[in-house]
Parts: sequence; structure tokens; C-alpha cells
Amino acid sequence: MEEKDVVRSLAALAQPVRLQVFRALVVRGSTGLTPGTMADALGIPPNTLSFHLKELTHAGLVTQERASRNIIYRAAFTHMNALLGYLTENCCQGVACAVEATAESCSC
Repeated sequence: MEEKDVVRSLAALAQPVRLQVFRALVVRGSTGLTPGTMADALGIPPNTLSFHLKELTHAGLVTQERASRNIIYRAAFTHMNALLGYLTENCCQGVACAVEATAESCSC
């Protein structure tokens, strides 16, 4: 992962509503959520949610797929795992970390 992509992703997550939306999508997993469901569940006005979803999509943290008349948003787990890998690549000063290998990635 390139540094510019890391900065873009972290900047997108550095906003409380976007972090809340991203976490909701991570919890939901591969089934994803429609904007209407997210807006209702999170108490976010639809136009505000649309803006934040656009920013998360631009950062590569969220994907969208059309399903009939709906758009389904999902967390981009591959991108999220690459970001986490970049952030922890040189952790523990080069010594084996206390974090187990299974906790390093999420596959939902």
C-alpha cells in the first residue's frame, strides 16, 4: 500500500460520522447495508450520509454494488487489511509481536 493511500484512508476515518458508518459496515460484513437502512439505524440524514459514503468510497474503504433498485455498501476488507498491515508492518521494533497472526486480518 502506498503512503498516499494510507493518508487518504486515515483522513477519511478521522471524521466521527465516517468512522461510525465504516464501523457499521464492518460489523455487517459481506451482506452490506443500503443507505436507507444505514441512515435509519445511525440517525444520519440521507444527504449527509451520501456525502460521507462518497468520501469513504473515494478512500477505498467502502465498495458499492447495485442490486435491483438498491445500492449495497460494504466495507472493503482487503483495503482495510492492507491499511492495518501497513500500520503494523514494523511494530514491536522488529521483534515478534504479541498479536497472533489470526488477529492481523479480517475476512468477512
